[in-house]
Amino acid sequence: MLDPKILRETPEVVRAAIAKKHLDVDLDAVLALDTEWRTRLTEVETLRARQKAANSEMAALKKGSPEFLAKVQEMKGVAAGVKEKEAQLGELEGRWRAAMLTLPNIPHASVPEGRTPEQNVVHATHGDPAAASPLARPHWEIKGFSRIVDFERGAKVTGAGFPFFVGDGARLVRALIRFFLEEAGRAGYQEVSPPILVNAASATAVGQLPDKEGQMYQTAEDQLYLVPTAETPLTNFLRDEIIDESLLPVCRCAYTPCFRREAGSYGKDVRGLNRVHQFDKVELLKWVQPAASYDELESLRAHAESLLRKLELPYRVLLMCGGDLGFAQAKKYDLEVWAAGQKRWLEVSSCSNFEAFQARRAQIRYRSKETGRPELVHTLNGSGLAVPRTLAALLENNLQADGRVKIPAALVPHFGQELLRFD
Repeated sequence: MLDPKILRETPEVVRAAIAKKHLDVDLDAVLALDTEWRTRLTEVETLRARQKAANSEMAALKKGSPEFLAKVQEMKGVAAGVKEKEAQLGELEGRWRAAMLTLPNIPHASVPEGRTPEQNVVHATHGDPAAASPLARPHWEIKGFSRIVDFERGAKVTGAGFPFFVGDGARLVRALIRFFLEEAGRAGYQEVSPPILVNAASATAVGQLPDKEGQMYQTAEDQLYLVPTAETPLTNFLRDEIIDESLLPVCRCAYTPCFRREAGSYGKDVRGLNRVHQFDKVELLKWVQPAASYDELESLRAHAESLLRKLELPYRVLLMCGGDLGFAQAKKYDLEVWAAGQKRWLEVSSCSNFEAFQARRAQIRYRSKETGRPELVHTLNGSGLAVPRTLAALLENNLQADGRVKIPAALVPHFGQELLRFD
C-alpha cells in the first residue's frame, strides 16, 4: 500500500508509476475519494471536539439548573450528529481503503521502460548454452520420462497440471529441495515450515488481493487460500508486530508446495514441467532496514545465482521493465535457465524489492534506535529456487547417450547417485 502522503503531495509520481507499469487505474477517482474522506473525517473530529468541550462545560454546571438542562438538550443533538457522521465516515473509509489498495507500488528509478516481456533488459549471463548435451531434447520427449513424472495419472486423480513424481523422479525433487534449503541455511536464512493455507488478510498484505484472485485456489467454506508461494505466510509471520532494529535484517527460508490456477495459460510454452498447477519451491525472504534494501536485493539475487552455478546450469538475469514488473514490486530480477532440449529460457526465480509497500499493508515495523519511533521495514523475497523448471533444465541439458541423465556434482550427495535412470 502506498503512503497516503505520496498520493496527496505528489500525485504526479503515482500517475507516472501507473503509466510505467501500464496499469488501468482511475487515479482521479481515488484522489476525489481521498479528498471526500478527509473532509468527512474533519467534520467528525470537529463534532467530537465540540462534544468533549460541552462535557467539560456541563461538569461545571449545577445539575438540574436551567443552564444544565439546556446543555443536555444541546448535547443530545450533537451526539446524534456524531453518530450519524461516524456511520457515514465508516462506510466511506471502507471505500477509501479499497481504492488505496488499487494503487501500485512506485517503480525504482533503475527500472527500465517497457510494456512486454521482450522489453526486459538482460542484466547478466552465466555459462554457455551451447555446452549442453548435444543429445538434448524436450524433457517430455525423453524416453521413460513418463515413468518418473506421471501426468496422465495426476490428471485422473486431480486434473491437468497435477503430476505424480515417481521413484527417482520423486527422489530428485526431494534432493533439489534439500539442496536449496541447506544452501539457504549456510547463507544465513533461518528455515521455517509455514502453513500452506492463508486467510484473506494475509493475501491482501502481500498484494495478492485484490489483484490475483483468479490465480489462487480457495476453500469455499473457510474462505482460505492455498499459497501460490511461501512468500505469503512468511511475510505475514511478523504482521502487526514491532521488532527491535538490532534484529534486522531478518532472513528466512521455507519450502512449500505452491498452487496456481494459471488461468488462461495454454500452448507449447506450458508443456511438461514448464507450467503446472502444483509445484515445489524454496522461498527466501528478508525484512530489512530501508537504507539497506537495495544492497540486500543484490545479495538475494547473488544467492539465487549461486544455486544455478552449483547446478552447472547456464542462466541469464533479466531486469524487469515497468510493464512486466508486477503490481507490488519496486524492482525485480528474473533468473532464467537455458533448457537445451526446448532451446528456450525458463524462469526459475524472481528476486524482488517491495520497499515498504507490503510492510505498510501488514504493519510490519521496527523501533528505530535513533528516534525511538516505529518505522516500516522493507520486505524482499526471491525463489531459491522453483523445482519443476530447474528439474526440466537438468534433464534436458545433461542427457547422456545411454538415455540416463548426469547429476551435477553438488546435487549428488543429496540424490545419492551420479546418474538418473528412467526405469
